[in-house]
Amino acid sequence: MSVTEAFPERTEGHLSLAERAYRELRDRLIMLDIRPGDPINDGQLAAQLGIGRTPVREALKRLETDHMVVSYPRRGTFATIVDITALADISELRRVLEPLAARKAALSANARMREELFTLADDIQRLDDAAPGNMSDLMRYDLNVHRIIYRTAGNPHLEDTLIRLDNLATRIWCLVLDKVPTVAGHVSEHVRLLKAIGDGDADQAAKLALEHITSFEETIRTVL
Repeated sequence: MSVTEAFPERTEGHLSLAERAYRELRDRLIMLDIRPGDPINDGQLAAQLGIGRTPVREALKRLETDHMVVSYPRRGTFATIVDITALADISELRRVLEPLAARKAALSANARMREELFTLADDIQRLDDAAPGNMSDLMRYDLNVHRIIYRTAGNPHLEDTLIRLDNLATRIWCLVLDKVPTVAGHVSEHVRLLKAIGDGDADQAAKLALEHITSFEETIRTVL
């Protein structure tokens, strides 16, 4: 079972076309498949996604709120430049909220969730023991693991806030991927965190979440 199959993103019933467009474009922007500064043509995107322009425009409005696109009168819409200087502000919030989410997840996960968290930890361990994979694929894995923890915490407002922050942080990661020897170690840090949440050890989960965020920031600063 894959990460996204075990814990799909939170949904409110059937996904609307605007939500589908939002999630697809969001992840393209995060992984820099749409490069920073690139112009965004809603007509072309609508054709690529096989939907109308109205849902795409709704998605772009949300992405502007997420600081991933920016619109200029008479010029159009563009993918935002990845602002490295925002790392400190993003990390300041994540150092508070990531441990909170990990603690809440450890306390609120049900039996099925705990079993799946242990399975996911084992999958990551096997990934770590195998040959290093594609760095972009590893970053997608990292992104999904974080979203799983946020969802398990059971607070949709906390989940939404942390997803937005982690999206921005991951864009920074992706910008410097070619300067980082590997991200496998960063991904493998999730093993102990997931097991702590699965064990219901809230204090340990919060501690490991903080260490993970701190390690991320230190790695980025080292390569800049």
